[in-house]
Amino acid sequence: MGLLDGKVALITGAGGGLGEAYARLLAREGAAVVVNDLGGPRDGTSADQAMAEKVVAAIKDEGGRAVANRADVSTMAGGQSVFDDAIKHFGRADILVNNAGILRDQTFAKSNEADWDKVIQVHLKGTFCCTLPVFRWMRDNGGGVIVNTSSTSGLIGNFGQSNYGAAKGGIWGLSNVLAIEGRKYNIRVWTLAPGALTRMTEDLPRYKENPGSALTPEGIAPAVLYMVSGLSGDQTGKVLGVSGPRGVREMRMMEMEGWKPPFTGWKAEDIVSHAEEIFFSEEEIRKSARRF
Repeated sequence: MGLLDGKVALITGAGGGLGEAYARLLAREGAAVVVNDLGGPRDGTSADQAMAEKVVAAIKDEGGRAVANRADVSTMAGGQSVFDDAIKHFGRADILVNNAGILRDQTFAKSNEADWDKVIQVHLKGTFCCTLPVFRWMRDNGGGVIVNTSSTSGLIGNFGQSNYGAAKGGIWGLSNVLAIEGRKYNIRVWTLAPGALTRMTEDLPRYKENPGSALTPEGIAPAVLYMVSGLSGDQTGKVLGVSGPRGVREMRMMEMEGWKPPFTGWKAEDIVSHAEEIFFSEEEIRKSARRF
């Protein structure tokens, strides 16, 4: 008996790297999988239809059930197509993992509109396009689990990734709203911030300088299985960071107790005099969990 027997999982960007690892693990645990991937290089400039097919073949060779979907998830038609294939071939849509993405890194001063729009479209709009039909189905059919992929680039920040960070921060905000709206329908929503050595990250300085510090995609996948299975109970609205240097940990936005100004009015100078109530001290940050 697998943890996901009878479930149907839709996974975008599953033609390689993290998505492939998720698809193969969830299939081994009994889920039927829609393997979506447009294919092509990491900057999204072309497509490769064979990528999704290869993952499907590997799943079937292991005795699993899977179907390939090669739609562009950054369009409404593409997102609908992923959902339609799940219903057509397997009759359900219990799990959605929004993983598809591209990279077009550059410092902000060198940014251009085309690269900005494309990265936002694939990551943030793509998450919207795929989630909408699935969320509606889950609402009407007893619930399900959605995992959206963010990043420390969006939650904390990373040099040279303003477009990517903006998209990933937006996904986190979307997930927070979905968790609130989905709760009464038994729709659980997780945000995942993974850090793994893949073709998307292989030239990042931190991995080039210390390749042994990175997890493989297979080292991230168990976290996804935890989130989408009964192992995680009724938890929702949480961010799970998974990476080699920092391991598996929940990530949260933290806030100070704060200073309450008088309703009669206050001045900017009052922030200076009440700084200890408003801002975290360096000592508090060192003693507590990492804050972002």
